[in-house]
Amino acid sequence: MEGLADRLAELQGRVADACASSGRDPGEVELLAVSKTFPAEAVLEAYEAGQRNFGESRQQEAATKIEVLPGDIRWHFIGGLQRNKVRKVLSSFPVVHSMDSVRLLEHSDRIAGELAVKTQVYLEVNIAGEESKGGFLPDDLLAVGGTLVGFAHLEIRGLMVIPPEGESRRWFAETRILRDRVESATGLKLPSLSMGMSGDFEDAIREGATIVRVGSALFGHRSYMQ
Repeated sequence: MEGLADRLAELQGRVADACASSGRDPGEVELLAVSKTFPAEAVLEAYEAGQRNFGESRQQEAATKIEVLPGDIRWHFIGGLQRNKVRKVLSSFPVVHSMDSVRLLEHSDRIAGELAVKTQVYLEVNIAGEESKGGFLPDDLLAVGGTLVGFAHLEIRGLMVIPPEGESRRWFAETRILRDRVESATGLKLPSLSMGMSGDFEDAIREGATIVRVGSALFGHRSYMQ
């Protein structure tokens, strides 16, 4: 039976192939292992196979893993971020992928200052304007662009998107174009795009993704915790 280390090596190979097919350096793309709902033992197995970046979506669940796992793991928070969880999340996660409003950014910047941390963040974009999803609408993001400059304790790295099912490559391309427009409008450098998951990360890489979030393709079928 194929083990986790073998699956990790296979995924790394697929990342490299997708980069090669689009003329990119594989070093530009980070594989983020989405470990939400999986036990600490599975995270440790991936760690021992060389993985260092892991994504979690629930602060309380992640806290039990962070406590027992190696200290050099780089934890990414990928779930919806509520204001009352900001302090706990910023205390444990150096990277947050789900900043979905200026109000949340301002609150998080203040809390990060109190904690004396510098947090890398991604702006969550509702690229297709789906009613069921949160995040900045593209036009709204362009409209508030000027407010994104000058946060003292947040480093805005780029955009994060979960596109609607079907035609995902089209929406990845739209996200890259939106990123370029925001950069032009604000002068803010946004070098990173967090987009692509187990079923579509290769297309995301071909459209400029720098972080791909892969869970089930690495860890197997997800059994959601209560």
